[in-house]
Amino acid sequence: MALAERYLLDALAYLECALGFLAAVLLMLVGSPYGRYVSQSSAWRLAAPTAWVVQELPSLVVPFFVCVRTAAERLRHWPNRVLLGMFFVHYLQRSLIFPFLIRGGKPTPLYSCVIAFIFCTYNGYMQSRYLSQFAVYTDDWITDPRFLTGFVLWLVGMLINIHSDHILRNLRQPGETGYKIPRGGLFEYVSAANYFGELVEWCGYGLATWSVQGGAFALFTFCILFTRAQQHHQWYLEKFEDYPKSRKTLIPFLI
Repeated sequence: MALAERYLLDALAYLECALGFLAAVLLMLVGSPYGRYVSQSSAWRLAAPTAWVVQELPSLVVPFFVCVRTAAERLRHWPNRVLLGMFFVHYLQRSLIFPFLIRGGKPTPLYSCVIAFIFCTYNGYMQSRYLSQFAVYTDDWITDPRFLTGFVLWLVGMLINIHSDHILRNLRQPGETGYKIPRGGLFEYVSAANYFGELVEWCGYGLATWSVQGGAFALFTFCILFTRAQQHHQWYLEKFEDYPKSRKTLIPFLI
């Protein structure tokens, strides 16, 4: 039974990779349905803070129940605890802190929120079940170069993501409307510095877990964020004549 579930978790990881590629193609064809790109005529919309809490919360709640309601044998080992803790920390910030810092975010279409909710449930189960029940690491894994490099990337990426979100929130002074060019931090190098931070974060997590599940999440993140970053970059170029032409889309100096 345990072996069958382990194969299932691997199959879910490969499916997540395929879904990432499929989603990237669809987003390139129709665009990302959120924020400034949502039609004002769209029905069934949620306030931005509400949407963020609802869609991201499964990534906290599902792993919590997976760990509490099952044996979670592997969590007796520190590497598994730390890796799952990295996942928890991100979504604690994303679902219970970030939404309440949003200033005047555009309403989110209900269908977009539902899709994100389903993904967070899916991925939350896959990551937490693998790390709590099946991932086998030696006790000295936390000193392995792969873990150390991955952990540093995860931490740096999260800090970049949080700092970039702070810059975006403070583009407009109270009472101001309209859009401005982001300045400062990694926005001097890319149009989507917040996305770059999140990508680095999950690539670090994937490296630290050294698993197909962690790697699948990193790949899925790249597929989604790269297409969104392209949309942002093109919008900035069309919106502002003085937009810095030297800025890349997502990864400094590369793309």
